[in-house]
Amino acid sequence: MNSIEKVAIVTGAGSGIGKWTALAFLDQGYAVALAGRRKAPLDETAAESGSAAARALVVPTDVGDPDAVHNLFLQTKETFGRIDVLFNNAGLFGPAVLFEDIPYEQWQAVVATNLTGSFLCAREAFRIMKNQRPMGGRIINNGSISAQVPRPNSAPYTATKHAITGLTKSLSLDGRKYDIACCQIDIGNAATDMIKTVQQEGAGATQADGSIVKEPTMDLGHVARAIVHMASLPLDANVLFMTIMATKMPFVGRG
Repeated sequence: MNSIEKVAIVTGAGSGIGKWTALAFLDQGYAVALAGRRKAPLDETAAESGSAAARALVVPTDVGDPDAVHNLFLQTKETFGRIDVLFNNAGLFGPAVLFEDIPYEQWQAVVATNLTGSFLCAREAFRIMKNQRPMGGRIINNGSISAQVPRPNSAPYTATKHAITGLTKSLSLDGRKYDIACCQIDIGNAATDMIKTVQQEGAGATQADGSIVKEPTMDLGHVARAIVHMASLPLDANVLFMTIMATKMPFVGRG
């Protein structure tokens, strides 16, 4: 593995943004650890990379479980020798329900995946990145447009994504002494399979006035390339926050 220039870990790599980003990293010559709850989708991601699959490591991982996260990073370091990039992408939205009807269990599940999972992965990344040579690395957090503006009936998801912004700023500050750069990408209306299905079934996104509207989307490839660009910068440069969105989506002026 000495010929590999960089090593990345992508959580939530079995579908959507995580899958496309993992494939983009592999296409650019990275070695990539593919993390997610279920092994089968991760295997499919690796297979879709073709010959680059030789540089893919499948590690089924529940990011809310400290032991599982530790194992992910341990296996990655043992296999590839170092870790240059962490893309904290694994996320859970949860069903859209009235705020007063949100079950405690739903709140806990969303927080465990979106916030605690990002914390656990970043903590393991810090421990390895500060001790490897050359020292340092980059952590990219998936903040989502909801890190800036909420959708109706999304309090657990929105709260965790706002918290990710605080985590990004703290990691950016605390990582300076270790040459660890931290950044956040806020993604709006990428054309994931879930969004495509909703649009095809005639539904859309709930707006602040209660109406249901089909919103414009953008290709996942644009998101993946943006993330790879952020990762490709030298560690003395950083895109602290990036918003990438479908140009005509109702984000500016939402509400």
